[in-house]
Amino acid sequence: MNYNTLTPEEERVIIHKGTERPFTGEYVNNKVEGTYYCKRCDAPLYRSEDKFDSDCGWPSFDDEIEGAVKRVRDADGRRTEIICNNCGAHLGHVFLGEGFTPKQTRHCVNSISMIFVPTKKKGLSTAYFASGCFWGTEYFFMKAPGVKQTSVGFMGGHVEHPTYEQVCQKNTGHLETTEVVFDPTETSYEEMVKLFFETHDFTQTNGQGPDIGPQYLSCIFYSDPAEKAIAKRYIDILTEKGYRVATMLKPASTFWKAEDYHQQYYEYKGTTPYCHKYTKIF
Repeated sequence: MNYNTLTPEEERVIIHKGTERPFTGEYVNNKVEGTYYCKRCDAPLYRSEDKFDSDCGWPSFDDEIEGAVKRVRDADGRRTEIICNNCGAHLGHVFLGEGFTPKQTRHCVNSISMIFVPTKKKGLSTAYFASGCFWGTEYFFMKAPGVKQTSVGFMGGHVEHPTYEQVCQKNTGHLETTEVVFDPTETSYEEMVKLFFETHDFTQTNGQGPDIGPQYLSCIFYSDPAEKAIAKRYIDILTEKGYRVATMLKPASTFWKAEDYHQQYYEYKGTTPYCHKYTKIF
């Protein structure tokens, strides 16, 4: 299993079963609605509605997402450790019968062991996909049901406000990327991911079609662990089908919009993509 890269301090707590100092964690006083995920593997662990104030110095929950947390007796037999049931990451300890809530349960969890993702507000959602020349990528997404707006630009590199000319020099680290704004009441992120894979050669490692270069690589830029999990699931499905998937998964960063003449290029030109086509897979 591929795990997220951890800092030395995160490894001290998550791998070597350390403890962060009380009242120092990022989520001790967090009251925002959302979901807490494992820092090591992105598995969902706790919901915000199960969090409560215990004044113990660490985030406290009186319940976990079903099947997410495993209880293990400490070696000294005095306390019960809680670990991520998916990857074994150390979360903290669980205590019973303290009377804080009717459930008589307190999961005392290190903030550093978790990632918090706030519940998305009702409205439009945004996703980012790189699959070669952004003219062709945008061509298919802008026609998809539920998509309200698309833009093309650059993401993933180290140069701020890059120009198309700079990116074509192949040393900015940026990928040609399409920003897709969609209505989740009409479609879903899962449908966007399927369309992404069905409209380009995700097995090509050096570009897309005749377009060769690092700016044309296949990549899904995810905005939260849930998006990453969906993308990873479809990569696994394709792998099981026998494909050698070259698509990268990277966290979304700043999206730098490209020059105006690149936007909706084929729509205005009245032609169709030369390096993208739709192939039904799922």
